[in-house]
Amino acid sequence: MIKRGLAQRVRALNSFVEDVYHDQEIIRERIIPWQLVLTRSHFARQAHGIRPPGGVWCHVSGCDLVRDADGRWKVLEDNVRTPSGISYVLENRIAMSRLLPELFASYDVRPVSHYPALLLDALRAAAPSGGENPVVVVWTPGSANSAYFEHAFLARQMGVELVEASDLVVRDALCYMRTTRGLAPVDSIYRRIDDDFMDPLEFRPDSLLGVPGLMGVYRAGNVAIANAVGTGVADDKAVYHYVPEMIRYYLGEEPILDNLPTWLLAYPEQREFVLERLHELVVKPTGESGGKGVFIGPLASEEQLEAQRHVLAEAPERWIAQQTVSLSTVPTALSDGSLAPRHVDLRPFAVFGDEIKIVPGGLTRVALREGSMIVNSSQGGGSKDTWVLAGEDQPGERHQGSDELAPPQLPGLRQAGWRGQQQQQQQQLKGLSL
Repeated sequence: MIKRGLAQRVRALNSFVEDVYHDQEIIRERIIPWQLVLTRSHFARQAHGIRPPGGVWCHVSGCDLVRDADGRWKVLEDNVRTPSGISYVLENRIAMSRLLPELFASYDVRPVSHYPALLLDALRAAAPSGGENPVVVVWTPGSANSAYFEHAFLARQMGVELVEASDLVVRDALCYMRTTRGLAPVDSIYRRIDDDFMDPLEFRPDSLLGVPGLMGVYRAGNVAIANAVGTGVADDKAVYHYVPEMIRYYLGEEPILDNLPTWLLAYPEQREFVLERLHELVVKPTGESGGKGVFIGPLASEEQLEAQRHVLAEAPERWIAQQTVSLSTVPTALSDGSLAPRHVDLRPFAVFGDEIKIVPGGLTRVALREGSMIVNSSQGGGSKDTWVLAGEDQPGERHQGSDELAPPQLPGLRQAGWRGQQQQQQQQLKGLSL
């Protein structure tokens, strides 16, 4: 059910982004208010009229799931801008297989080590050049970024270059990478940087992290960018409220995975309802991520509730409210070696290339502080290895031979002076997967 529900949701979100920046049919039908879409902080006017290769906008998606009191899975929020966390999924599995190999001998656990191959295939499929071996790079804001480890990890796993803005340059409506032998063309960019900082000529002029002229190359169809520019409008928490309607409108289906009950404070009637029941609800800023600004009513004092009411009244359109969910708990090892229950949610990942593929597992995020329901790593959360057991037609890790467990063949790099890197990385990765 989760696999089918995620694939359904990603297709609907991808169709929504395509529609918003082109025909806007869902708005013309008044299913989603145009004013709501236009005022989203991650709505990118610069993406209007652009059609990414293959019509894929949301190449990588991570939807956060929770289980409610009756055991049903529900979607907490969508992440289709620059979803992070997959490196923890891969590293957790490596650590578990080393520390407790006997467990993997007893259970058929589906592997997750093929994620870099899935991502690389999707990035190659998005490349506009149509060549046999398009050049793929991972674009990072730099080592100061909190997710830099993941950027470097994925680049290494895929066997591609990790680049910063200073490594990229635009010439004659093409994007190039600086190398020791001169400029090398770039076909597909997996970016881990927000839209606002990508190109100072079209977004924030004070950005030192962007590449001047990159949007012109993208608009001309000479480079692929994943996830596509403008996808952030789809993971806004106010837009989340309408995803079930998107599924019905674009796909003609009923949602497989339900949303949590959600109220938009921009609407007076819903705002009045929320303010009266603030002590029972969770409120979130619509354009933030990483657990920033989340206010949990049942855990707040009267003074905190009153202060939050004033904050909501000042800019109600920037907030949503959701029903409080008693998150599932799992046994968690504490620093003193004891076990205690801690709240968790699950972020499975989907990769959209020629088709949508769901990684069999995901990032189980853990709220390490006692009583906390904030699972984000930026707020002190942790993570756990997540197992999906194999079925009869889906081999697990213990039934795979060494060739099947080996990392995918890495692409040959075009830059001179790096000819031995592919063989070296293959040897290192093969050692990691054993």
